[in-house]
Amino acid sequence: MEYLNEEQIRARLSYQALMPAVEQALRDLSLGRVRQPVRSALHLAQHHGILGLMPAVDGDLIGIKLVTIYEQNRDLPTHQAVIQLFSARTGEPLVAMDGRLITEMRTAAVSAVAVRTLARPDARVLAILGSGVQARSHLQALRGVRAFDEVRVWSRTPAHAQRFADECGAQAKETAEAAVRGADIVVSVANVREPLVLGAWLGEQTLVCAVAAVGPDRRELDDAAMQATVIVESRHAALLESGDVIGSGALIAAEIGELLAGIKPPPARGRIVFKSLGVAATDLAAAALVWRGLTGSSVV
Repeated sequence: MEYLNEEQIRARLSYQALMPAVEQALRDLSLGRVRQPVRSALHLAQHHGILGLMPAVDGDLIGIKLVTIYEQNRDLPTHQAVIQLFSARTGEPLVAMDGRLITEMRTAAVSAVAVRTLARPDARVLAILGSGVQARSHLQALRGVRAFDEVRVWSRTPAHAQRFADECGAQAKETAEAAVRGADIVVSVANVREPLVLGAWLGEQTLVCAVAAVGPDRRELDDAAMQATVIVESRHAALLESGDVIGSGALIAAEIGELLAGIKPPPARGRIVFKSLGVAATDLAAAALVWRGLTGSSVV
């Protein structure tokens, strides 16, 4: 059985191809065509790590991602993963592949789909909170769906924010508040456990893509920020895994797949929070895209 490393995946995966694939996966998830349980997690307290298992089934293809999260890593990525594909008809293992880059790109691609679907047509000011891998991938993906007049960047480490800003033609801001106030779209990708984005800083029609905090005991938005139209990937997952939803008591208006499929109407004007946790359906869509490009298989 073949194993695809990160460089082989990088050569076969682009945002141009990935965004339609994850959009379809989100639509199919809400329509019940893709089946997935909420991820299970094994905590390794002695190593400050987490092992997550994320399976999904789409037609004739089964995928499972094994992902590790070691937030104290310094010389290695904090998120590492392997994705295994199987035939749903026979159970035959088909291919294994590195999942780090797929996780990075599918997360940004989902946010780009959300921005294209939910942001105001005249939204032109983007604020990114964070300066790491996800900050860079999000900016690349979002620039594929919107033209921004201004991009602001904030990081806990000012030198990192300035370096990122210099690389991408953005403005480094000294505080998160300075980055967020007046922004049309706010992307939160900084590693946090307590609220970083406050509702008092947000405009009445701001779109917030909240990506960083996964887990029932973690927050990135305060209660005031959650006083918005809340859109999620999976309602079931959000009610179990999102501290922002659980802690604030906010009602979930819709899954984004329901909007994409036309099951529910677009949100009325006003503040929108897209709370993204990452779902196995989009991992499977990305891995299938890579595998089909390699083999030409018609299995979907």
